[in-house]
Amino acid sequence: MTATPRCAALAAALLLATSAAAQSVDWPAYGNDRGGERHSALTQVDRANVGTLAVAWRFSTGEAGPGYETGRRTSFEATPLVVRGTMYFATPLGRTFALDAASGREKWRYNPGVARVASFGDFTNRGVTYWVDPKAPRGARCRERIFVAPIDGRIIALDARDGGSCSGFGDGGSVDLRRRLRNAPFEWEEYEVTSPPAIVNGIIVVGSAVADNNRTDAASGEVRGFDARTGALRWTWDPVPQDSTDAAYASWRGANAHRTGAANAWSVIAVDSARDLVFIPSGSASPDYFGGERLGDDRWANSIVALRGSTGKLVWGFQTVHHDLWDYDNASPPLLATITRDGRSVDVVMQANKNAMLYVLDRATGVPVFPVEERPVPASRVPGEQASPTQPFSSLPALSPQRLTAADAFGADSADRAWCAARLSSLRNEGIFTPPDTAGTLVFPSNIGGAHWGGLAFDPARQLVVVPVNEVAAEVQLVRITEGMHHDPDYENTHMRGTPWMMRRRIILSPKGVPCTRPPFGSLVAVDLGKGSVAWRVPLGSPAPPSPTATRDTATARGLARVSATGADSAQARGLGSPNLGGAITTAGGLVFVAATLDRQIRAFDVETGRELWRASLPAAGKATPMTYMVGGRQFVAIAAGGDGANFGKGDEVVVFALPRRAR
Repeated sequence: MTATPRCAALAAALLLATSAAAQSVDWPAYGNDRGGERHSALTQVDRANVGTLAVAWRFSTGEAGPGYETGRRTSFEATPLVVRGTMYFATPLGRTFALDAASGREKWRYNPGVARVASFGDFTNRGVTYWVDPKAPRGARCRERIFVAPIDGRIIALDARDGGSCSGFGDGGSVDLRRRLRNAPFEWEEYEVTSPPAIVNGIIVVGSAVADNNRTDAASGEVRGFDARTGALRWTWDPVPQDSTDAAYASWRGANAHRTGAANAWSVIAVDSARDLVFIPSGSASPDYFGGERLGDDRWANSIVALRGSTGKLVWGFQTVHHDLWDYDNASPPLLATITRDGRSVDVVMQANKNAMLYVLDRATGVPVFPVEERPVPASRVPGEQASPTQPFSSLPALSPQRLTAADAFGADSADRAWCAARLSSLRNEGIFTPPDTAGTLVFPSNIGGAHWGGLAFDPARQLVVVPVNEVAAEVQLVRITEGMHHDPDYENTHMRGTPWMMRRRIILSPKGVPCTRPPFGSLVAVDLGKGSVAWRVPLGSPAPPSPTATRDTATARGLARVSATGADSAQARGLGSPNLGGAITTAGGLVFVAATLDRQIRAFDVETGRELWRASLPAAGKATPMTYMVGGRQFVAIAAGGDGANFGKGDEVVVFALPRRAR
């Protein structure tokens, strides 16, 4: 029997619908695309139905249980990838998992054998990298690869199908990143890798995390490019110039300046494959709080730089902080997007800094799209130090407050507030960029931001940048070594070897464990790039419940809970916000998803207004960036809910949400 045209059309439509339902819409890179927009085109979950999201499945890695004890607390901060129905992620120990993305059923796992006795500073892994070798025949082993860079400084190549080692990569499947550094690590834990590598046109590009404040000649922060097939080193770029003909060489002054370490890129690297560019966010040079051995602007520390992906050659650089003395790293990944400016489309790279500034630069040239002005800042009073006389201020609104006075002091009660006011008044405080001082300096935003490693998300249709920020202050003091090495247990203390100074710092908390800054302590902020203004700003999170096993490490969580319990209603409690670490994503369904807070919740907000639409409890805080994907016609939202073993709780689960089947 011959089908009529109408029947044939109906059959074709049904076939197309069935095929579409069987397909998955992926999240194939840390930021979804390799430029890091963190935006999904999925619309099944939207503002009208997000309130019905419920847990679809959960998966435990086991690392919160016995047998996985480590030398220092670990933090599960991974953003999973999903490619054609398979989810990939790695744990703090670098154990890599592949799961069925629809059900959570384990497909394979790989254990790189990270030494659990090590005491890495940030004992974490934020994700893996997926790559398809376009030159390999279909079905060939390791044509599809998962690259994992565990904390101990390796790149390991795995077959995406079964987790087996790609033996032709490097030395039996891995590359040791500790080899051939200009400054070798002084000790095992000084050099680590926490972010997934980038891939540009067959070159795998990787930075590093270097322990802060230990010595002037810390492990060097070279960024390197390796052949993604063979693991052969293709190029090295050093943020501390070693060639005297380099234009940036003279910005490092002093007999030992060019031996300076760090200035490393520990965040995620963004990629523009069409331009053969990688965008490197660099941090502070060593040590963070005294620069007497590295006078000058110190380019290209604290910068966003564009490198040629094939060669590693510098194309352009823009420094966000000159001669950093505040630990104002570019911890946030760069974000590549196209915006409309003065009636024309402009390809840009956006960079947020811990100093709460958002810089928007032309992607091809590095020229600011929104003006940046050099403004005078306070001078240093520390012998041997020369702070930069100016700093670059973005014309876009600050993402969080940059000035704090004693009049802004907060506390759990009047006595608590009085203590905070007195403490703030006792510190040197001339606004942002007040240099560290022997008498103690107020640093606001603090070393945890402002904008932190959670970074930016971008809604391209609405031209909105969304970013979580912290609004807590720190105090920093320099103490001469000759005055003794008294380590106050209420501070983080470190001897900055190669300098005459010890540094001590802490987040300023009241005697009852409450931040001395006026609430909110953390916010979610949306910047409208069409208007160049803040579209909305809302408190992010609420006070966390006190843990029955709380220790001094959880003073912040207990203090916030105490404030909530002193007669505040739920609205007031939410208005306090929460210190947070982790990122946000946006979706075409008009939503922002973010966890990141101490209160162990994941939330959805209206991207246009900032109104909270949904929240769900997690087994531990989602100190990570969520992601979303579709498999079998069903949209899922996933978060690594692993906390950090302290304020953020302890866990090891990936928790995945979806709409009830009847609600789709």
